[in-house]
Amino acid sequence: MQTEISALAREHLERVRAFYDAAPVEPQSGARSYRTLLAHYYNLLIPPDASVLEIGCGSGQLLAQIRAAKKAGLDLSAHQIDAARVRVPDAEFFVQAGELVALGRQFDVIIISDTLNLAADVQHLLERLHEISHADTRLILNFQNSLWRPFLSLARGLGLKAPQPQNSWLASSDVLNLLQLAGWSPVWRHNHILLPFHALGVGPFINRWLGPLLQWFCLTIFIVSRPERVTPGRPLTVSVVIPARNEAGNIAAAVARTPAMGAGTELIFVEGHSKDDTWAQIQRVAAENPQAKITILQQTGRGKGDAVRAGFAVATGDILMILDADLTMPPEDLPKFYDVLASGRAEFANGVRLVYPMDEKAMQFLNLCANKSFGLIFTWLLGQPVKDTLCGTKVLSRAHYEKIAANRAYFGDFDPFGDFDLLFGAAKLNLKIADVPIRYRERTYGTTNIQRWKHGWLLLRMVMFAARKLKFV
Repeated sequence: MQTEISALAREHLERVRAFYDAAPVEPQSGARSYRTLLAHYYNLLIPPDASVLEIGCGSGQLLAQIRAAKKAGLDLSAHQIDAARVRVPDAEFFVQAGELVALGRQFDVIIISDTLNLAADVQHLLERLHEISHADTRLILNFQNSLWRPFLSLARGLGLKAPQPQNSWLASSDVLNLLQLAGWSPVWRHNHILLPFHALGVGPFINRWLGPLLQWFCLTIFIVSRPERVTPGRPLTVSVVIPARNEAGNIAAAVARTPAMGAGTELIFVEGHSKDDTWAQIQRVAAENPQAKITILQQTGRGKGDAVRAGFAVATGDILMILDADLTMPPEDLPKFYDVLASGRAEFANGVRLVYPMDEKAMQFLNLCANKSFGLIFTWLLGQPVKDTLCGTKVLSRAHYEKIAANRAYFGDFDPFGDFDLLFGAAKLNLKIADVPIRYRERTYGTTNIQRWKHGWLLLRMVMFAARKLKFV
């Protein structure tokens, strides 16, 4: 990573500094409305207990509306920072250029809002941010869609938009490339704001309900990124939760076929009101394998989602895994999921059954069509690829699961399967999701607990509900 910037870059920063030292600190009415819209979307992305730093905060107009436990702002103009200290007295402010940031601390969230195009060296700026980031830091950028360039130029010419110093017009592809060059891994991208002003109440309606459907035409592009981890950390312990209802014939195989992973693996069987002797088989297999770390319990509630939450509640591992007791997802593939999290390549590993050929009777045709459809819907909904939402195997860290559980009230306890609860929660936390292809096998014992039409309608209702919480906001 470069530690210095070029003479040309310094000259550019001095021109920007001089411009904003002479610029007014009070925004025009249109700019106030626009920043209120930006603050709305940022507050949906930022946990209220986070520490936040805004790079290029100006006079603090956006930061004043951000809800966060600790707020800080940084700008190269002392004139703008003086105004920011008055506007946001509960925040800290620093007179520095982002390319030269040196604060000696780390932040949970770093914001660069509509100032990336003013940077002297974007790659160098993004590289410097690693100095003030930790492994779970989220970098949130927003910048304006180049399709709007002629309209914004016209607005500036008519005096409806404040003038700016010379700046770039970075396309999304440019920003994504620069993030990767600087060691940041994009998590997702969404476009917002079709109408950047209130317009007698029409603006909020259009932005909420039409914006998600016409994203290419939206004014503002948001990208959330996470630091790339170059070297793996310490070996991690693993808890494999196995919900089991009417799966007596699969219990012994689940223990025999689940490999040891990381620094140690525990198996947690959660029996769910079986009509066969599943509970007796779980007790027998646990007693016959004293060398294995096996925890057994019976759920008091109903549904796989409740069983998963009961298992996660007693898990002790750093990484939490779900393995369906029907073993249609081969337990031998679980180390692939471990490697994704342990290496830092992603924070949520999602099993995918739709890549490799599957056994002839593993999935009925209508189920296959539904799974493919849900995958397309979720890719649009979450802003990152999710090819198979209903594969039972999902893996995440215990620390991230605890945050999902703590914020479950945002979506509500509405998912009897547990798959959507975890995916929606991961999206809300801006976790990087990685699809892990597996070879889907036919059942060798028992029958599926899924009721195609009843559960399909329920899943569709959950998607519609979550869309209002994640997309139409």
